[in-house]
Amino acid sequence: MTDRQLILASGSPRRRQLLELIGVAFVVKPADVDETPLIAENPDTYATRAARDKALEVAANHPGRLVLGADTVVEVDQEILGKPASADDAAKMLKRLSGRSHVVHTALALVIDSTVHEVVDSAQVQFLDLTDEMIRWYVSTGEPMDKAGAYAIQGLGGLLVAGVKGSPHTVVGLPVHRLPELFAAHDLDFWSQLAEI
Repeated sequence: MTDRQLILASGSPRRRQLLELIGVAFVVKPADVDETPLIAENPDTYATRAARDKALEVAANHPGRLVLGADTVVEVDQEILGKPASADDAAKMLKRLSGRSHVVHTALALVIDSTVHEVVDSAQVQFLDLTDEMIRWYVSTGEPMDKAGAYAIQGLGGLLVAGVKGSPHTVVGLPVHRLPELFAAHDLDFWSQLAEI
């Protein structure tokens, strides 16, 4: 691990895969923060706060290092849909999303020491009309159980999605197209650092 290497303050395999895909060298140091939404907190505000808290928590133990925090929330009817607590809970979430659109917000926070720059990116996801059989099948795969909104668009859950307005990477959990502006906010050139971070 070098001092130039980015630290990802997330244990998400999907975020790791997206960083690897674009050629960013990084190490993973998952944050341990309370991710409970505050009362009446807006979904995008919550995502931003959670991403910032994760990045700052890890940065506090790695002075001078570049730390990336991220958080993704599913919003329907101005309410945050978290990870399902049970198979029944997953089925209820999927039934609620069936045949309609919802918004996915992914916030990113890039931190060096206590200097924080943040962005939040949003995408609209349209679900197919789901039959009870489709919901039962998908829940039986186990995939919904650790996913916000009870689905993974990059996995089997892609079978349930009719379309996306916005970046699919935002729905997956890391809007990579927003990274250059975050780096620029820290006076860093993202493109020149791809092979050096």
